[in-house]
Amino acid sequence: MITGKNYIGNTLSSKGTISYKTFNPQLNVENPTEFLEATREEISIALGLASEAYKAFRKKDGKQKALFLNTIADEILNLEDELINTYCEESGLTVGRAQGERGRTIGQLRSFATLVENGSWVEASIDPADPDCSPMAKSDVRKMFMPLGPVVVFGASNFPLAYSTAGGDTAAALAAGCPVIIKSHPMHAGTGELVASAVIKAAEKTGMPNGVFSNINAGGISVGSQLVSHSSVKAVGFTGSIRGGRALLDLASKRDEPIPVFAEMGSVNPVVMLPKALENRATDLGKIYAGSITLGTGQFCTNPGLIFGLKGKGLSIFVQTLGEEILRVVPMSMLHPNILGAYEGNKARAISQENTNIVANYNADVKANYAQQGVLTVDGAVFSENPTLHQEVFGPFSIVVQCDDKEQLETIISKLEGQLTGTVIADNNEEQNYEDLISTLQNRVGRLVFNGVPTGVEVTAAMHHGGPYPASTDSRFTAVGIHSIKRWVRPISYQDWPNNLLPKELQNENPLGITRSINGEISTRKI
Repeated sequence: MITGKNYIGNTLSSKGTISYKTFNPQLNVENPTEFLEATREEISIALGLASEAYKAFRKKDGKQKALFLNTIADEILNLEDELINTYCEESGLTVGRAQGERGRTIGQLRSFATLVENGSWVEASIDPADPDCSPMAKSDVRKMFMPLGPVVVFGASNFPLAYSTAGGDTAAALAAGCPVIIKSHPMHAGTGELVASAVIKAAEKTGMPNGVFSNINAGGISVGSQLVSHSSVKAVGFTGSIRGGRALLDLASKRDEPIPVFAEMGSVNPVVMLPKALENRATDLGKIYAGSITLGTGQFCTNPGLIFGLKGKGLSIFVQTLGEEILRVVPMSMLHPNILGAYEGNKARAISQENTNIVANYNADVKANYAQQGVLTVDGAVFSENPTLHQEVFGPFSIVVQCDDKEQLETIISKLEGQLTGTVIADNNEEQNYEDLISTLQNRVGRLVFNGVPTGVEVTAAMHHGGPYPASTDSRFTAVGIHSIKRWVRPISYQDWPNNLLPKELQNENPLGITRSINGEISTRKI
């Protein structure tokens, strides 16, 4: 049952007077439940609980944390149709999308459970003492990861489950041993509260300390600012716009104790189509990319917003096919009227730029909150001189940039901002003739895709979901996959520490049986 209240630790609280409602974009009406924004007092209590919880939670062993994470997954599944229905009512997305995203959320939780139960993720490194070392005796030094402390996670608008309340950021932080305070996204607060109730139940069932998790409601930016500014918070996770992520990064850097903000922000995900590929399969590529651009109504951070090619017959056929095929796609609802408004404004601004040509712009009547997809084309020289055309249009829209030659294309790619992905479409080994171009693209992105589409992010250990700024605030870290746990930890070394006082991961006997580096040798052996 959705109450509209905040979870301050394991207690439902409603001390505030500011309220808001979620919105059903399919029906174009507000949903009935009123959600109460957290007060400064409730925020302070939640963060106090999190600080106390950290003292106990950081000491939980891998098996205890794994049980907690798996129990969260079980409790989310126990929400059954109530969760799916609420998700759809608040997002306008389909039942199939809701079920798929729930599956991804469950999979993430269970993958982190497996990771921490094994325990080797802490990267224990041991260099034993050597009293005979010359010219002076060497101390015993041992290192491993430890959790940072309480983490604030901001729910994402476009993924009400997988990037929100118990999504990847939360799962990774809890796995690391960090209590989590969620700033629930106001567009799907009901979905967030249901998932929060599952996390709270799991915490109670598995004996986790009160305060290991809180769910905070807010319709505006004040609550988020209070959370990031609070001295108890040691890191922040965010998925959203460049403007929002940059504001949080600036706020965190101005604290007396600056803290890291791991923000995954905007991306236009450039696609480079090489000449032979266009010569051989321009029509097929047009159809494929019409589907990729409109997938999920274009509401993915990996949507292909810029497509580059060299002028010629192949590119012309591709542009024509893309325009025809994208108009055949049945329009779909966007997540919220505000998101639709931003899309329409950004698309109109791109289309209004001088020396651009509209390839396709869906102009038939659509239901309220449904997006009208479009494609624009522009010469490389015009694109180079107009930074407005470089900016993300979040929705089913893309720009095809027609370049004069390989040198112009490479120069344009080199001047793009950082991106999450970059794609190369090639045939007959022609990519071997474009090594410098591909190297330039590599320097601008976090993931290189070959002969595919960027939409879709596999949740695997090898996945890197991040990129040079402004795709993310720290290109060294991923927001997807088990290695995302490294955002929420820091290394600590112990020098000449008594064996019995060391963490179990670093003790001579290796009681956890984990893989460690001992004098550079990877081993599970005892010392």
